[in-house]
Amino acid sequence: MQGDEPTSRAEQTEAAEREAAKQRLLAQAEADRVPVEDTTRAVPDRRWRRDQR
Repeated sequence: MQGDEPTSRAEQTEAAEREAAKQRLLAQAEADRVPVEDTTRAVPDRRWRRDQR
């Protein structure tokens, strides 16, 4: 089964490229992430209280 060797090598390369792309996406997502503390302060209390009246 010598025909499997090139396919196997191509699959390994493809898997490595997918993993590298995944790592880049995760790094970008982490860089863009907004801490929860910032999102909870996004709307001041007085703004939604005004709408409650």
